[in-house]
Amino acid sequence: MGNPVFANSDVFGAKSNGTTLNGAPLNGSPTGQAPQYGQYGAGYPATDASTLGTMYDAPSATTAQTGRLTYDDVIIKTGGLLALLVAVGAVTWVMFPDMWWAGAIVGLVLGLVNAFRRNPSPVLIVGYTIAQGVFLGGISAMYESQFNGIVAQAVLATVCTFAACLMLFRSGRVRVTPRFTRWLLFAMVGYLIFSLVNVVLMFANVGGGQFGPLRSGGWGIIVGLIAVGLASASLIVDFDAIQRGVRNGVPAKFAWSAAFGLMVTLIWLYLEFLRLLAIFRN
Repeated sequence: MGNPVFANSDVFGAKSNGTTLNGAPLNGSPTGQAPQYGQYGAGYPATDASTLGTMYDAPSATTAQTGRLTYDDVIIKTGGLLALLVAVGAVTWVMFPDMWWAGAIVGLVLGLVNAFRRNPSPVLIVGYTIAQGVFLGGISAMYESQFNGIVAQAVLATVCTFAACLMLFRSGRVRVTPRFTRWLLFAMVGYLIFSLVNVVLMFANVGGGQFGPLRSGGWGIIVGLIAVGLASASLIVDFDAIQRGVRNGVPAKFAWSAAFGLMVTLIWLYLEFLRLLAIFRN
C-alpha cells in the first residue's frame, strides 16, 4: 500500500480474509462464512417455523444496522475532519501563525501513533487534525505573505486532483493491482529518502534555494510533479482500500481509520502543490 495507514491495517489490507483484528468473523458466523444447510443442529440454536416466517418477511438489514462500514460513514467523518482542519487553520493564520512548528511536531507524533494503531482512536485522530490545522495555517500564511493568492490555487488544485482521482477509480480505468501497489511503495520509499537527503543538505547549508538544493529551479519542478503524481496514486490506492473494507464488512468504527488515511494523503498533496506553485512563482 502507498498509505501506511491502510498498509498496516488488517482490515483494509489486501490480505484481509473477512475477519476482525482479534480473529472474530465479520459476518457473525463462527467461521466467518454463512452457515450451510444442516448446520443448525450443532452449534446453532433451533428455530421454529413461525420465527422463520417472521425472519423471512422482515426487510433485509442494512450495513448501518449491522454495524458495518459504509461509504456514508467515511464521507461524514472525512468531511468533519476536513472542516475542523480548515477552522483550526484559519484561526492559526489570523492569531498565531508563528506556531506552525509546534503543530508540525505534534502532528508528526500523533500521525505515527495513529498510523500504527491496530484499532482507531477518535480522540487521537481529532488531535492529529487539530495539530495539522495549526501547522497548515501557519505554513499557508507564510506562503501567502510571499506569493499572493497561492493558497487558493493550492486548495483548488488539491480539490480538482481529488475529484479526478475519484472519477478515474470509479470508472475502472485505473485498477489497483499488486504490481501497481508494489511500484508505488518503492517509489514512495525512494521519494522519502530523497526528501530526507534534501533536508539534511538544507540544514547543512549545502547548495541554495528556499526549498533545499535538490528542490530548486527546474529540477525542483520535476521533483514536485513526481511528488504530486505519487500523492495522486496514493489517493487511488486509498479508495481501493476503503472499497475493500466496505465489501469485507469491517466494523463501522474503522471509518475513523479510513478518514484519517484520506486526511494524511490530502495534506501531503496540498503541501506538494503549495511548494510546486511557489517554485513556479519564483
